[in-house]
Amino acid sequence: MTAMTHTEGAVLTVDLGALVANWRDLAARHPSGPTAGVVKANGYGLGAGPVAAALYAAGCRHFFVAHLAEALAIRDIVPGAMLAVLNGPIPGTEPGYVAHGLTPVLGSLDDIARWAGRDVPAILHVDTGMNRLGVDGRDLATLRADPALLGGVSLRYVMTHLVSAEVADDPDNARQREAFAAVCGVFPGVARSFANSSGIFLGPGFASDLARPGAALYGINPTPGAPNPMRAVVGLRTRVLQVRAIAAGESVGYNATWRAARPSLIATACIGYADGWPRALSNRGHAIFDGRVVPLVGRVSMDLTTFDVTECPQIVPGSWLDLIGPGLPVDDIAGSAATNGYEILTSLGPRYARVYLP
Repeated sequence: MTAMTHTEGAVLTVDLGALVANWRDLAARHPSGPTAGVVKANGYGLGAGPVAAALYAAGCRHFFVAHLAEALAIRDIVPGAMLAVLNGPIPGTEPGYVAHGLTPVLGSLDDIARWAGRDVPAILHVDTGMNRLGVDGRDLATLRADPALLGGVSLRYVMTHLVSAEVADDPDNARQREAFAAVCGVFPGVARSFANSSGIFLGPGFASDLARPGAALYGINPTPGAPNPMRAVVGLRTRVLQVRAIAAGESVGYNATWRAARPSLIATACIGYADGWPRALSNRGHAIFDGRVVPLVGRVSMDLTTFDVTECPQIVPGSWLDLIGPGLPVDDIAGSAATNGYEILTSLGPRYARVYLP
């Protein structure tokens, strides 16, 4: 068999046309104001540079990342766009924001104090139930009592983050909507940013001056339990390195967690958990070959995964197995791995050959 490099053995395809179509779809569902593109975590694992460039070319002018370094990496790709950093200015990083025209998301009184007097506008994050980052009720009371604390900060938006937007009838949604409306009353005239991907589908009560979809851009279903309204963006294929025949009773993989009940053909493929393919799929996942399901058997190991291809004897070394694509959406894979689509995408590692479709 001809030797192959790893990048020849696993290919991640990103359909930028589908990504842009998803952004336009989401923007049309949010007519009250612009729709941003959340491109944190390297564009949800797909490549922040190509993703941001495609969205910018389509007209997106608001972007969110998590860290300052992520913003710096794409600043030149989105000239003139608002580029906001959700985790806010870690002490000592403030000059980087000013020098590159980046927008910090301020989530504490300390953030506010350190940003006062700077020329670059900021976003104020108010916590309405997530209890992670954001100005909490106590801090908000302090700001109400002493408005001068914000006197030296130019606020571009006030934002909050929905806790359970993907569950349409969760009472937390209505509670947060009411809490956010009350908060915004404290900052008259400041634009609001409310809905995430799933929030856009909660109706006009969750509309604002700026929506912040992330996962839905990349094809993850923002309305679990209902048909996915988004186009598929991601495809993942891996090549078979070897096919071997084993006898009934023989085991496959670490710790012998799977044994053949019959004489079987086992294909070893060029992907593993070092590539972000979840170990939790051991003995649970599957691939597709020529429209047929081939079960994943044994443990997913660091660089290799094994499949029972007994029903597909035409599979040979060099054959391609589909892991994400038609019939294998990201959300289904996440369900098999007891996680969510966000984790599946953001775990996809750097060893794949990446192919970007226009």
